[in-house]
Amino acid sequence: MGVTARGVGLFVAAAALLAAGFRFAYPELALLGAAGVTAGGYALAVAAWRPRLAVVRRAEPDRVGRGEPVTMTVTVHNRGRLRSANLVAEDRCGSVPVPVPVLRLRPGRDTTVRYDVPTTRRGVVRVGPLRVTRRDPLGLVSLSRQHGEAVPVWVHPRVHPLNVVPTGAGRSLDGRVDSVPHGSITFDSLREYVVGDELRRVHWRTSARVGELMVREHVDTSLPRLVVLLDNRVVAHPQQVAGRAESFESACEAAASVLTAAYRADLPVVLVLVAPEQEVDPAGVPEAGLVGPEREVSAAGVPEAGVAGPLDRLAAAGFGADTLDATLTRLRGDRLGDTLIALTGPGGRETLGRFGALRGAYASVVVGVFGAAEPAQPPATGLVVIDAVDGAAFAAEWDRVRRW
Repeated sequence: MGVTARGVGLFVAAAALLAAGFRFAYPELALLGAAGVTAGGYALAVAAWRPRLAVVRRAEPDRVGRGEPVTMTVTVHNRGRLRSANLVAEDRCGSVPVPVPVLRLRPGRDTTVRYDVPTTRRGVVRVGPLRVTRRDPLGLVSLSRQHGEAVPVWVHPRVHPLNVVPTGAGRSLDGRVDSVPHGSITFDSLREYVVGDELRRVHWRTSARVGELMVREHVDTSLPRLVVLLDNRVVAHPQQVAGRAESFESACEAAASVLTAAYRADLPVVLVLVAPEQEVDPAGVPEAGLVGPEREVSAAGVPEAGVAGPLDRLAAAGFGADTLDATLTRLRGDRLGDTLIALTGPGGRETLGRFGALRGAYASVVVGVFGAAEPAQPPATGLVVIDAVDGAAFAAEWDRVRRW
């Protein structure tokens, strides 16, 4: 609750009139002071009355790519029995206030406002809650309250089409490694027959020996598995303006493009960020907690309810501390896939050799360097280096380079 300048003047004048009236025995002054105090009390009572408002908001859609349109619809319903007078409301769209017309909203009525959510920048736009300010008719006191909950709008990085996806690596027992474009089926084990299994998978010789139907189990051992490593260290993107770096935005676009291409090709893919991530609550507000390694592996599909998918993680990604050594050690030990795509900025040119050291754990290592003034010189470790200005240039160079 806040007292306006007019209210402060009235309360000061009323106190002075009361003091003067009683001090010098002027009942007229005391009466004027009492009237001022009565007006102030009335203003406090009117402003303290809490309107019963129901706020429903809907984003159409709530997840978009950078630059795509989003419409926010806010509906305010008056559930009270009395008339809501002198209400001023505004919605919050990020840091921009949006006026909502609820002045003298009658009981049982509602009002709806629609506005566009800015999507020119990647990130999580927090929309809401509705801030309702109530003032008394004399303009002495104003009281602001929040109604409804905030909802996030996820602005994903732009996705550039990739026409080429990595191939798998079929490894035989003699050590030979062959390129397998679509994977291959390999015998894995035998198990008991379950109703619904195909009879052509029954291993009759084993079934006759053990006296029960046994079925062959096969696995796809050569299906390409991709690991996308996004370098979100501060030192990797030194050219920042207001906490944002164009090289990092380009790296996020490249990561989103690879994830989307892998998902459309039904390939397993993993997104790993070098620096720890901040947890994001359902309202789109980053919390203080950090996401550990157990949250790093995700499929590049549509996120489940309450779980942020990889594109949501890219939308909320920010800069963090230098934990590259720990991340590379974990990648080398876990071996999450056979193709590693590392995306870094101009500050990551000096770490190309450290990325190349993962060639022993990953059959193919590709490093994308964004925003570098000069082309990066790949070390003699057999990795592929793609110098790109932005995400579109990376996609074009990706399709040209077919060295998997």
